Amino acid sequence: METATENILNVTLIEPRFKHPTIFSRFDELNEGESLTIHNDHDPKPLYYQLLGERGDIFTWEYLEQGPEWWKVKISKRVMGAGGETLGEIAAKDVRKAQIFKKYGIDFCCGGKKTVKEACAEKGLDVKTVEEELQKADKVENARPLPYNEWELDFLADYIVNMHHAYLKKNLPDIKAYAYKVMRVHGANHPELLKVYQLTEDISSELTAHMQKEEHILFPFIKHLTSVKNGTQKLERGAFGSVQNPVSMMEHEHKMVGDYLDELRQCTNEYTLPPDACASYSLLYRMLDEMEDDVHLHIHLENNILFPKAVKLEKEL
Repeated sequence: METATENILNVTLIEPRFKHPTIFSRFDELNEGESLTIHNDHDPKPLYYQLLGERGDIFTWEYLEQGPEWWKVKISKRVMGAGGETLGEIAAKDVRKAQIFKKYGIDFCCGGKKTVKEACAEKGLDVKTVEEELQKADKVENARPLPYNEWELDFLADYIVNMHHAYLKKNLPDIKAYAYKVMRVHGANHPELLKVYQLTEDISSELTAHMQKEEHILFPFIKHLTSVKNGTQKLERGAFGSVQNPVSMMEHEHKMVGDYLDELRQCTNEYTLPPDACASYSLLYRMLDEMEDDVHLHIHLENNILFPKAVKLEKEL
């Protein structure tokens, strides 16, 4: 039950041209640590990107309800100077710590703008326990992780294409084929396999189009920015305007894929095989689990390293 003290705005009651200005005005009135909950009849994700672009990373965005009739989002103004590093910044400095985030189900890719404290609060985790494990990771003797955060942006973009895009292009057709085969053979006894098949089709369709846009539009422009910085080219503006525009679109698509992967893990009970699973069933779940790991690293490299550095570089140029 909503209380009278809650700060709630029903966006459906506002004339369309005044919706975003009203939300921005209400957000600007918030003190640090305070929240505004908006109610809408469709996903207000475009508002997220506009708010991020015009106000910066000074807020958290939490879905309280996601359709089909109502979308309710709690927008909170961060307490500045008290949050510490974000999940993405921590993982960017040492990708080994991403394994700790994964252990606790903490999203460091699409949710990389949150702090450890914020992420733990949302999932009901003991922040002290998670932080202690992150500190221990600094002391573990291990092979030095790849220095993604130190690479030039053009090199990192090529690495993503040659490693992660290549992985998906090679494996997505096989994953789809096995998902269909296993559904056809075992679907009668395991109806969740229909959902698994549908999700693999959705992931494949989304990522295939996504990679094309990155390879033909966004990444060439990021490599152009690197050349301008190095003095080998003169700055040319992209047809899309600021690089923030395609970056925001790619981040939105990352969120969609991340949601699909979460659904896969939920409907398969963490990829738990039933007693009657055949070799193909086992192989499918292993491939899906492996793909999730690869996509999470893929999104991390883009959302937390490549994209913010590209946006910053364009502003400097």
